[in-house]
Amino acid sequence: MDRILIIGAAGQIGSELTVELRKIYGNDHVFATDIKEASRDIMDGGPFQLLDVMDDKRLIHFIIRHKITQIYHLAAVLSGNAEKLPLQAWHINMDGLMNILEVAKMVDEVKKVFWPSSIAVFGPTTPRLNTPQLTIMEPTTVYGVSKLAGERWCEYYHKRYNIDVRSIRYPGLISYKTEAGGGTTDYAVEIYYEAVRNGKYTSFLSADTALPLLFMPDAIKATIDLMETDRAKLTVHSAYNMGGMSITPAQIHKAICKHIPGFQIDYVPDFRQVIAETWPQSIDDSVSARDWGYSYRYDLESITEIMIEEISKKLNISALG
Repeated sequence: MDRILIIGAAGQIGSELTVELRKIYGNDHVFATDIKEASRDIMDGGPFQLLDVMDDKRLIHFIIRHKITQIYHLAAVLSGNAEKLPLQAWHINMDGLMNILEVAKMVDEVKKVFWPSSIAVFGPTTPRLNTPQLTIMEPTTVYGVSKLAGERWCEYYHKRYNIDVRSIRYPGLISYKTEAGGGTTDYAVEIYYEAVRNGKYTSFLSADTALPLLFMPDAIKATIDLMETDRAKLTVHSAYNMGGMSITPAQIHKAICKHIPGFQIDYVPDFRQVIAETWPQSIDDSVSARDWGYSYRYDLESITEIMIEEISKKLNISALG
């Protein structure tokens, strides 16, 4: 039986991935860790421990002691926050990954590693429409530079040391379970929360800024599908493109107004607008579909209905006042 370590289990992806992996592998076989406490369902639903991926000695001790066979390394400083603390973000994003890759090289029991990349690896010289799997990649943000460097290290460890490391270039992710965490696409989470809380929102992106977005259940399923695919079928060992819907803030506003009439939105673009304008508007994920069957299920209408309903329950607020 596999024994799985999740680093960053309190985060947006980790909090939902932990729950799904425990359904598959059993609660006692999925070890959730973070540098802060997670939600009660994560901490009470199976093993949880405070663990810093930057502490390489404690990390390797934990992995050996618990006989870990798979590692999901999700901890990172996201794009918006990384621009505020560039050197710290580089240190955390890169050294954390290198610690994981070195552990996978040294500990024979570790058979697979998952590390998330991002559409931030692309830049202003990348084709923005239907961005190919292989293309020009000249990121202009600290987050993007660290993700691109991480992709190259993942492929290097695969070729040099035969490490089975797998990765996805996530688009923007929409989830009601955790609030925004400092990413450029986080407006797509904030807008729903503020629609329910206050009936109004100030967007840090302009109305017509199109970015690929994906509902979290689709992203979680895709992540697990990739990790459960036969290694022989995989042709990409840096990171796979993964697309979603190409959506603007104005389109989300319109969708929300069907459920919350009178919802108001103002547009006051900040530094994240410049970041968004260097990222793709749509992604070619045909290689992912071919190699491991990637597809997504939820559209904007179904996402909006679920987001408003679940956020209203969470905040104990009636979305219709």
